[in-house]
Amino acid sequence: MIPQLFVEKIDLGDGRSITIETGRLAKQADGSVVVRMGDTMILATAVSARSANPAVDFLPLTVDYREKFAAAGRFPGGFFKREARPSDSEVLTMRLVDRVLRPLFPDDYHAETQVMIQLMSHDEEVMPDALAGLAASAALAVSDIPFYNLISEVRVARIDGKFVINPSREDLAKSDIDMMIGASMDSVAMVEGEMKEISEAEMVEAIKFAHEAIKVQIQAQLRLQAAFGKKEIRTYEGEKENEEIYKKVKAAAYDKIYAIAKVGSAKHERSAAFAEVKEEVKALFTEEELAADGDLVSKYFYKTNKEAVRNVVLELGVRLDGRKTTDIRPIWCEIDYLPRVHGSSLFTRGETQALATVTLGTSREANQIDSPSEQGEEKFYLHYNFPPFSTGEAKPLRGTSRREVGHGNLAQRALKNMIPADCPYTIRIVSEVLESNGSSSMATVCAGTMALMDAGVQMVKPVSGIAMGLITDGEKFAVLSDILGDEDHLGDMDFKVTGTKDGITACQMDIKIDGLRYDIMEQALGQAREGRLHILGKLTETIAAPREDVKAHSPKIITRTIPGNFIGALIGPGGKVIQELQKATGTTIVINEVNEEGVIEILGTDPAGIQAVLAKIQSITFKPQMGEAYEVKVIKMLDFGAVVEYTAAPGNEVLLHVSELAWERTENVTDVVNMGDVFMVKYLGIDPKTRKEKVSRKALLQRPPREEKKE
Repeated sequence: MIPQLFVEKIDLGDGRSITIETGRLAKQADGSVVVRMGDTMILATAVSARSANPAVDFLPLTVDYREKFAAAGRFPGGFFKREARPSDSEVLTMRLVDRVLRPLFPDDYHAETQVMIQLMSHDEEVMPDALAGLAASAALAVSDIPFYNLISEVRVARIDGKFVINPSREDLAKSDIDMMIGASMDSVAMVEGEMKEISEAEMVEAIKFAHEAIKVQIQAQLRLQAAFGKKEIRTYEGEKENEEIYKKVKAAAYDKIYAIAKVGSAKHERSAAFAEVKEEVKALFTEEELAADGDLVSKYFYKTNKEAVRNVVLELGVRLDGRKTTDIRPIWCEIDYLPRVHGSSLFTRGETQALATVTLGTSREANQIDSPSEQGEEKFYLHYNFPPFSTGEAKPLRGTSRREVGHGNLAQRALKNMIPADCPYTIRIVSEVLESNGSSSMATVCAGTMALMDAGVQMVKPVSGIAMGLITDGEKFAVLSDILGDEDHLGDMDFKVTGTKDGITACQMDIKIDGLRYDIMEQALGQAREGRLHILGKLTETIAAPREDVKAHSPKIITRTIPGNFIGALIGPGGKVIQELQKATGTTIVINEVNEEGVIEILGTDPAGIQAVLAKIQSITFKPQMGEAYEVKVIKMLDFGAVVEYTAAPGNEVLLHVSELAWERTENVTDVVNMGDVFMVKYLGIDPKTRKEKVSRKALLQRPPREEKKE
């Protein structure tokens, strides 16, 4: 018997719709739904353990998003022909959903929880990542897992001045905004995206438009929840609490922490001072009390620390390092730090430092994208590395983390639209974070800008970035420019904004509280612009404009286009011609066929080698024109003529027949020309008798007068 199906429809208002259904698939999960838009279908399931590990004091939430190749009727790549580790695009979608869901679970809920989302059917007209947040929330909505504040996510674009929700990939290419917004019914929780130099007001307008669409999607989830039969939320054992211990810890620690926080100090000095206060607090308890409730002492010390630091900011306007709310930490920059890379820079802001390198290559080095929902390539990409020593820690190295993927993607999106469309290079930036105390991703954007200009990449405009924070008690609030790591952990918002002098190019915002007011968001954006322009000024003091050309040891790239029928001649049998040419000239030659033409990229450091390749291309593609004169050189002598080579196209040979050497009768070819002689000939086209090309020397000589016959 087919189980009952419950379906709700969301009308997008332009003829498109989204449906959410539950009751048919994955019924052993705590909650499961299928979200469909067009022919794209996503299955989302939510499962949470019935009990929590008492030693765990956080929510062990895993959000997993996978795209099945069968969804697009394709085979996975690789030897084993099956989906393996998640791609970067899948990781980025996981992060988008996780960042909205995680803050909305109860603070004291610590049971192992998994939200698994998978693309089961893919429609080329529908981008599935925009549906993942809706699917995850809906799966939680029909479960008994304690998740009270439903959310959704949408993509917003602006095409020809009009906002569009969840555009197709084709439509998105026409947009100047590509933002993902996640929100509850009451407030925005997450924003991430890229823009083409839009204003702060335009950004807020786009967020408001997206929020209205999200409210409609949440209402649909509530209707589905009611129709399915809202489950009674499971009971769970919350965190252990002890009011007496809390009062004792706060009384002993609050004033001391407040005093340390208001003085202003460096990270390690401040950490040591806080640690000393904590030891003094622990000394107030016996060994038996610490054995029984040591976790509570640590928990309440952190709570007191957070409250004291936040109050210093709200009451005194002073931050942990002594700055005012709008102050930017000291900045120093350097370019050309690494002598043999194609471009490099150091950017240091306070206790955060990033070393960026640029590598230039051909289209062969483009990053290939091959997923069920997207195929293509990137000729500009950025990789971000965050080693544990950057925060003075020793941790296991387990490959690239989700955080590194996410921060690298943000920096890449910040810079990509400032790479000229006609840039012939494939460009890779690598950011090595060497120190971190607040927004290493924004340091990466700044270092990346300088490294690109140092490499001679003709950026449209330089880009800078800043991370903003927020502390509020519900009434008073303080927006913080250029936040520290501690201000990120203790604050209510992490808002990263990048842009040029003329507008925003990318953003990433995470809100940790409900009900962020739009006026606060607008103030944060305005304050961010001031800070961003200040940082941009520091960058341009170091390097005001891109180098006019790439460095001497960097590869130069020249592109040429040839008719498609000459591609084979340039490659040669089995690649012999092109391989020998690359070896002889020390260049890399890449040929791409585009619209029945050959687009040739020549990459090399030696100008002579590049010129030799250009000469070979000219030789292969040389086509003499009827009636035109050309300089030739004799390269071979025959009894019936001479083989000559066009000097403008070495390798292009043609027979100069003995009858075309001179007007006079020629008995021996050597009577007129010899090996190595250089002279002009006229091209006469194809000989109708021999069907071969014909040239003439005598056609360019004055014909002698005919002798008169004697009577």
